[in-house]
Amino acid sequence: MRTTYSDACVGVVDLCKIAAANPYGSICKLAGKAWIPVKGFESHLDDELALQAHGLPERMWRFSSASEGHSDFKLNDSTVQSSKLVYCEGIEREVFWKQLCWEEPFVVRFRSIGEAAELLRAIQRNWAHYPLNCFRRAELIGEKLPYISKKEKAFPYTVPLAGMGVWSLLDEHTLLASAKTSSPFPLGVIRFTEDHQNPPSRAYLKLWEALTLLDFYYRRAAEQKGGAVPSVIPVEWALPQRGSHCVDAGACPGGWTWVLNNLGAEITAIDRSPLADFLMREPRITFMQHDAFTLTPESLGKQDWVCSDVICYPPRLLEWVERWRASGLCSKFICTIKMQGAPDFDTIRRFAEIPHSKIVHLTANKHELTWLCAPFIDE
Repeated sequence: MRTTYSDACVGVVDLCKIAAANPYGSICKLAGKAWIPVKGFESHLDDELALQAHGLPERMWRFSSASEGHSDFKLNDSTVQSSKLVYCEGIEREVFWKQLCWEEPFVVRFRSIGEAAELLRAIQRNWAHYPLNCFRRAELIGEKLPYISKKEKAFPYTVPLAGMGVWSLLDEHTLLASAKTSSPFPLGVIRFTEDHQNPPSRAYLKLWEALTLLDFYYRRAAEQKGGAVPSVIPVEWALPQRGSHCVDAGACPGGWTWVLNNLGAEITAIDRSPLADFLMREPRITFMQHDAFTLTPESLGKQDWVCSDVICYPPRLLEWVERWRASGLCSKFICTIKMQGAPDFDTIRRFAEIPHSKIVHLTANKHELTWLCAPFIDE
């Protein structure tokens, strides 16, 4: 079946009624976006949306799972911490406290399980199901779509460049979906097969995920240039690898240093406390017992990557990053923006405004965001 997009947008509360006002199979694009909140930090998403809307947005809908005893679809005038999905209009700038953003959501009515699967397949191949309602019926639709593995991934993992969409059922005949999302991972989540023996801390999982995303952005940029990786793109785009020079600030006990060392990089690891003993003996690792933020970029010299997992207030991290950028000694960064109490939305936005950068909430992040910056990342 060939699907057609209409120009209809949200004009009434009930999205099911909007879908029902159009013929079966006619895709109705919505005016806003939808977000899956980060579990445990739902209020941060609400606060971000309220800041952009200068108060309570006029059109905000919250979707909750029927399995939790909530209605499948409802409009709330107050924060509901149990909400599984938030739809809102009038939000122009990127929102950061989310697991996944549904960038271009639409609703569509369908007659049968087969028709629902055909509607999605006609748009693109890859779709991840986000359960909201009609779970058994959704499972049957999912069985007719291309298989998306939920297994843990071994690092390094190459993320497919094909788009990853998301869909849910509002009722037994209404799909809510978005072919374009904010993450190449299904539902914005990736889980790795953990190494319980070698790394000195679980912080390595954050760097594994960050590097997996960077590899995806790197290959996508190369594809958009119409060439192959890596011959047609500048050498300064290279990811951490053998021969790379990297700074790891706040390195103790060495989770990130361990990852970079395994990639063959030359690492300057900086912290007030030493690394795990076995890392202190590694020949490619130079340890400096120091406050990384009091060291000038010029004292450390030209670097391919500057990484930071330092516990500090976000403005201090931003000031340090800006010194590095101004020095011209590094253009690629992986930094954790750790919240000390309430989220610092102003500093987060200032990080986001830096060219060629992206802010993400990684699967392994908690009350923190991760800032990625490299020449191959979209502005």
